[in-house]
Amino acid sequence: MERLDLSPDKCVINVDKYANTSAASIPLALVEAAEEGRMKEGDCVLMVGFGGGLTWGASVLIW
Repeated sequence: MERLDLSPDKCVINVDKYANTSAASIPLALVEAAEEGRMKEGDCVLMVGFGGGLTWGASVLIW
């Protein structure tokens, strides 16, 4: 968030609610954000996931 200069209200962090849900973390965050009305059509969405052994993945999509 700091490197991209994003405020916390623009980020969805769900590990505190659900603990480590592994591959389901990003889909859970997307559903949560959509249900809360935090994303609208045409928004640019950056998704980043981190896993064991310092593995990670990222993707950008237009909602």
